[in-house]
Amino acid sequence: MNIREQRRSFIKKSSTLAAGLMVAPGIIRAQENKPKLNIGLIGLSGKGASNLAGVLSENIVALCDVDENNAAKARSAHPKAKFFQDYRKLIDLKELDAIVVSTPDHVHAVQAIAVMQSGRPVYCEKPLAHSVLEVRKMVKIANEKGLVTQMGTQIHAGNNYRRVVEIIQAG
Repeated sequence: MNIREQRRSFIKKSSTLAAGLMVAPGIIRAQENKPKLNIGLIGLSGKGASNLAGVLSENIVALCDVDENNAAKARSAHPKAKFFQDYRKLIDLKELDAIVVSTPDHVHAVQAIAVMQSGRPVYCEKPLAHSVLEVRKMVKIANEKGLVTQMGTQIHAGNNYRRVVEIIQAG
């Protein structure tokens, strides 16, 4: 599978994350014959736990959380996954195809930038950044490396939400 196909597949999976449990289980996996992506997740509590649940159809290769208590459930559910407390060590793994960032808000930009600098697509929870400068840096890296990125918007990606917006906009 080439990098373009991996990016397309990552976008599909990211959209599934954003839509959450509103998406029918049969839609989550578009085609069974596609190779699975090797996913790393940074942040395993709260949204991180639900994002992990959203990519279970892929290979969960690496997990990262600074708090061992937050990580305990994910580690026991994925004993083959490598575990890190330092996100930089997870990013250093060459076998990862894409990385999900679900950490506290103040580190989203730093971690998403590090993922993109490694040349991999990233799904990052909102807020993506705390400054225009951080966002400009992300855009620059994504454009230079030809990367696909996705920011989590929770309900905003769901069909019901979109339909309500259409109705309101139509008057």
